[in-house]
Amino acid sequence: MTTEAAPAHSHNPYHSPAPAAVPARQVLEDAGELLRALAAPVRIAIVLQLRESPRCVHELVDALGVTQPLVSQHLRILKSAGVVHGERSGREVLYELVDDHLAHIVVDAVAHAEEG
Repeated sequence: MTTEAAPAHSHNPYHSPAPAAVPARQVLEDAGELLRALAAPVRIAIVLQLRESPRCVHELVDALGVTQPLVSQHLRILKSAGVVHGERSGREVLYELVDDHLAHIVVDAVAHAEEG
């Protein structure tokens, strides 16, 4: 008795049998900007840190082992892309992710890179 193998794409939750509608051009451009904002190792590391809890700049400097100006520069890029926002707490600004979708994108990308 033989059994047929399931199609290779059946395990992919992002695959749909019908062709997907192409999002509006502005949505695609916004998604591209978001992905460009995430496309740097330090920014990926920042997102992973902020996924755990909100952090201030000096905590990110300590965790990542990079300079304060570099962390601040990357935070500005992430903030302008709408990935993070900061809230002043005394003399410091506490940064956190805008939403969990962004963390999922980064976590999935890291997991994919680790697999392969």
